[in-house]
Amino acid sequence: MENVFEADANRSEIAATVTRDGYAVVHDAVDAGTVAAVAADLQPHLDAAHTGHEEFMGSLTKRFGALVAKSTAVQALIMHPTVLAVADHALLPSCAAYRLHYTGVMHLEPGERQQVLHRDTSVYPFANPCPALTVATMWAITDFTRSNGGTRICPGSHKWASDRVPTRSDVVAAEMPAGSVLMYVGNVIHGGGSNRSDHSRTGVALHYSLGWLRQEENQYLAVSPELARTLPDRLQELLGYALGSSHLGFVDHVAPRDYLHGVRDPSESDLSPAGISDRVDGLERFHVSHTARGPARHYDVNTD
Repeated sequence: MENVFEADANRSEIAATVTRDGYAVVHDAVDAGTVAAVAADLQPHLDAAHTGHEEFMGSLTKRFGALVAKSTAVQALIMHPTVLAVADHALLPSCAAYRLHYTGVMHLEPGERQQVLHRDTSVYPFANPCPALTVATMWAITDFTRSNGGTRICPGSHKWASDRVPTRSDVVAAEMPAGSVLMYVGNVIHGGGSNRSDHSRTGVALHYSLGWLRQEENQYLAVSPELARTLPDRLQELLGYALGSSHLGFVDHVAPRDYLHGVRDPSESDLSPAGISDRVDGLERFHVSHTARGPARHYDVNTD
């Protein structure tokens, strides 16, 4: 697999690689202590979770979300400087601020079959290729290998037309030790692999989206206001307690973070803080020339 970096690699180079090729892997992005803390936070929820009951999600895969409310340790992954540098590079050309889009665990039991390949951005009605709408990360909480279901991706597929169908030769598997992270833009074709090993494979998926798109996971219900008030300012912003643009996202004419912390008088809140208008004026604008009907595409490519 190409585009593999060490933890001390230049973040700008990593970010440029993700934008160019659609993905990158950083080995040992966090230390063993952080991995152990995340695993410990998740274990009670894994014990209580059921395996899937429909094909796309996997019949032998345990999934659950709302990780901000379930794990303090996962904050180190959400706000990892390299990940945020990649999100800055990919998303900020098209938005004044981006959001935490999805948080979830994908735990593949032995015997799980490979997932159909797909694009995360199929939840939005944009044909491919298009500018980056989301940035996804898959954190390895256990080692990821080809045999235990390491994520399969199609490098460069963020630049393909929507009607191009991948072949087996287009697909590579992300193999990486625990503590590493796979980062990719959301319109890269990808999917979970099959677990042909004797051990479970656990990954933490953390996605980020343009601030003017609806988040896939409703963070305002996943994280209670009481908990949100205790979180670091940057995490509050990522959840959505910040303006997405001038006046975008206010509550009763009060900025969302101010409202979260009890401000109810609009005269005590600023809906157009310094610098945000300049950021909005400098955005790259989407140009839509026409519309066409079509389903979201899934690709059943056997890579076992």
